[in-house]
Amino acid sequence: MTCFGIDPFTGEHLAIEFETGFRVVDTLIAQPASGTPYIAPAWIDLQVNGYAGVDFNSPHATPEEIRHAIAVLHSTGTARFFPTVITGSPEDMEASLRNLWKARQQLGAEGEAIEGFHVEGPHISPEDGPRGAHPKRWVRPPDLEEYRRWQEATEGHIRLVTLSPEWPEAPRYIEQLVSEGVVVSIGHTQATSEQIAAAVSAGASLSTHLGNGAHRLLPRHPNYIWDQLAEDRLCAGFIVDGIHLPASFVRVALRAKGLSRSLLVTDASMPACAPPGIYRLGEQEVELTEDNRVVLRGQNRLAGSALRMNDAISNVIRMTGISLAEALSLASRNPARVGRIVHRQRGLAPGERADFVLFDYDPQTHTIRIRETWLSGRRVFKASD
Repeated sequence: MTCFGIDPFTGEHLAIEFETGFRVVDTLIAQPASGTPYIAPAWIDLQVNGYAGVDFNSPHATPEEIRHAIAVLHSTGTARFFPTVITGSPEDMEASLRNLWKARQQLGAEGEAIEGFHVEGPHISPEDGPRGAHPKRWVRPPDLEEYRRWQEATEGHIRLVTLSPEWPEAPRYIEQLVSEGVVVSIGHTQATSEQIAAAVSAGASLSTHLGNGAHRLLPRHPNYIWDQLAEDRLCAGFIVDGIHLPASFVRVALRAKGLSRSLLVTDASMPACAPPGIYRLGEQEVELTEDNRVVLRGQNRLAGSALRMNDAISNVIRMTGISLAEALSLASRNPARVGRIVHRQRGLAPGERADFVLFDYDPQTHTIRIRETWLSGRRVFKASD
């Protein structure tokens, strides 16, 4: 098949030929017709707790419900993602992962959107603030036997684990996971500078939603946010919804990490792309408020987001003034590289998977409207006219 579009990285008119992967990517001499969309690598989201009324932390989510959540994710330009299971009982976490893996298999080609799994916790800080919305009673130290059970439940598809380095067991645990090809990320932590340095030396390579999952008040220095911003061996994910982080922090953080070490995540939970109301995140009730905040019911504590990835791209442009092309890399090539997703790290290039989006972009409002999303050469979303 062949598709045409404008390359936001070069401004050139492209023709791409593809099957399941890109075969030919040509620059055309002819000027694009009026209304020709942009074409770019489809988004990748490494942190999705749920979507469109479906909780990935529920072991009872049905394949049809998961299929629906994936379809709505595709409408935002996201082709591949890591369903994310957060802190819970050992039995519930394993059951949720097993259920997601079973659904991926049953969905066939549609399940290919599930690239791997992210386990966020339970080896995090037990303290209020850094713990975020994770239930305190299930926080526990790193346990390689528990990790083995996660891998068994998903037939080896755990790809990302978030933990706090404050546990004495953390360095050895990190070394073992990294030796098996798993990405280890620092998050929900109150670790000291020395503990963060030890985690990085052991192989940790990412910071989970940096700037969130933290105390309300921190020492001027040192503190665990500065330590992670300053560490060039750590990439960092950011939730850019205008709620989790102020624009000033996003601007400074991108300058500190550099655009090559930064990526966008939604941290979306069950209420994303759903109407305001009461939902669940594992064993806890959460509420989507009228102003689009997802909080633990009856509290102000954030519990994921209702963010769409196309909106995250627009928001980071508005907040920081980076270009469209730079923002697109934060949602596509960077998460592919950080998440070690094969055949997605070079963008629109022969040999890469044919995951791409066709979209319109308004440079005045920085709004992105998705026309089509393609996954491995199959169109998985088309906007209605």
